[in-house]
Amino acid sequence: MPEGDTVWQTAKRLHTALAGKVLHRSDLRVPKYATADLTGRTVLDVTPRGKHLLTRIEGGLTLHSHLRMDGSWKVYRNAERWTGGPAHQIRAILGTLDRTAVGYRLPVLELLRTADEHRAVGHLGPDLLGPDWDPDLALANLRSDPARPLGEALLDQRNLAGIGNVYKSELCFLLRVTPWLPVGALPQDRAALLPALAQKLLEANRDRPVRNTTGLRPHDLFVYGRAPRPCLRCTTPIRAGDQGDGSRERPTYWCPTCQQGPAPAPGTPRATRPRPRRRTPD
Repeated sequence: MPEGDTVWQTAKRLHTALAGKVLHRSDLRVPKYATADLTGRTVLDVTPRGKHLLTRIEGGLTLHSHLRMDGSWKVYRNAERWTGGPAHQIRAILGTLDRTAVGYRLPVLELLRTADEHRAVGHLGPDLLGPDWDPDLALANLRSDPARPLGEALLDQRNLAGIGNVYKSELCFLLRVTPWLPVGALPQDRAALLPALAQKLLEANRDRPVRNTTGLRPHDLFVYGRAPRPCLRCTTPIRAGDQGDGSRERPTYWCPTCQQGPAPAPGTPRATRPRPRRRTPD
């Protein structure tokens, strides 16, 4: 699933292509909005909110989209061939005189009154890349359920908005605890560092074409996707397991030497682990 930095980059591309321009083509390929026509209206701005995209349009309308696992927005010059996928995967087309934005495989696409945006994003916690970022509130939200595993709490967008599975694993490594450690067991000094560290990682990567959390090349990430390669700190093989985000199991990576706290036993079959009961909002 795209994380906050990726969504921020997508919003920037869409804003550059569409903002201040009149729509000459509008096609929303979902049944509820199939007859909606936005042509003749000016795109005012495209704003990211956590993992959500808000395309605000003249007349008090907002096109809300969410990429989830497979969605994407592509921007093309009007003579350019579209390459984001087959035509049946297109869910939205917004075209100006010189650019066309095409939304592929968008699982969430809805047309709202701008005044009703809270219906789509009002549940979100402070946005790590947004003007509403509040580190104290983010930490208080995380601590509100001290028994909850830290990795699951980080993925819950009600606590803080923008962290996905990659940053969850990397943050836990940098904090030297496993993603299964209960939030309440996180040492005070490391808990105090968490919000600023999370924001630092996303801000550092919001303009990068390749995400990097290590400051090293060619090793862009400390643990995510690196099992069973050696840890960059201690050379212990990185382990992989599953951890729920409240809606489904997700691959999780950690170093059993550098990170303290509970973790699945080596060799535990993924399918036998209980699924979490909470649902983590996007």
